[in-house]
Amino acid sequence: MSASTEQATDNPVQYIQHHLTNWCVGCDPSTHRPDNLIDFSVFFLDVWFFSALLAGLIMWGAYKIGQNLDAENPQGWQNALEMLVDFVNNNVRDIFPTKPPAIVGPIGLTIFVWVFLMNTMDLIPVDLLPWIASLVGQHVFGADPHHVYLKVVPTTNLDATFGLSLSVLAIIIYFNIKVRGVGGYIKMYLTQPFGVFLMPFNIILTLVEEIAKPLSLALRLFGNMYAGELVFMLIALMPWWIQFLPGGGWAIFHILVVSLQAFIFMMLTIVYLALVHADHH
Repeated sequence: MSASTEQATDNPVQYIQHHLTNWCVGCDPSTHRPDNLIDFSVFFLDVWFFSALLAGLIMWGAYKIGQNLDAENPQGWQNALEMLVDFVNNNVRDIFPTKPPAIVGPIGLTIFVWVFLMNTMDLIPVDLLPWIASLVGQHVFGADPHHVYLKVVPTTNLDATFGLSLSVLAIIIYFNIKVRGVGGYIKMYLTQPFGVFLMPFNIILTLVEEIAKPLSLALRLFGNMYAGELVFMLIALMPWWIQFLPGGGWAIFHILVVSLQAFIFMMLTIVYLALVHADHH
């Protein structure tokens, strides 16, 4: 869009800051950012909207495929889904030391597809959806188009990536308690890895190990996707007639990044769940 390119070139810093600002409720009215680093009163509407939209798309797609299953002559999306299910299940079987719980495969599949779709939003032209949001805000709600904010990639927001990783942590804790029992789970903190006589060190090291799991999951996904989005914005600062070559090249490379980050998030989740069962056995 020539108008967006012209505006971006005139004030590139303001252009990038605008695109990196979320549509939020409860944030500072002047900066449109939370007052504090951790503020549970702030609600990022765009993160929730696009995350829920993509989750709904997954459920609708799964429902439609399920309604048209053909065991004798699978075609189209059914073939793709079956390949994806086999891919996830094979990874689960290769990693788990024992027979995996039936729920692990669906967990891995859901994480991979959902994270992949959220990451893929980064491939939509940078100005397209914010431009549409500005038009809607201006003509429907009478808002100033220069003060309409929209970030379309949920995984470029730490709230989204930490929400995903903390959900994984909750699943890990659940399986720990299921496999070991409440007493065994508490005992793990008290006696591993140095035995009962070094209990304080055991508690500290085990807590660090458990906290590192969601922290590494969240920051790895956020960092890669945030950097990718920033590169697209830098390309958008170029004149429109030379954006296609670097933009197309980066988009092709970014498809690998998008897929790889979804795969890594899924694999680490499976590995962490497998470790629970490996430590018990």
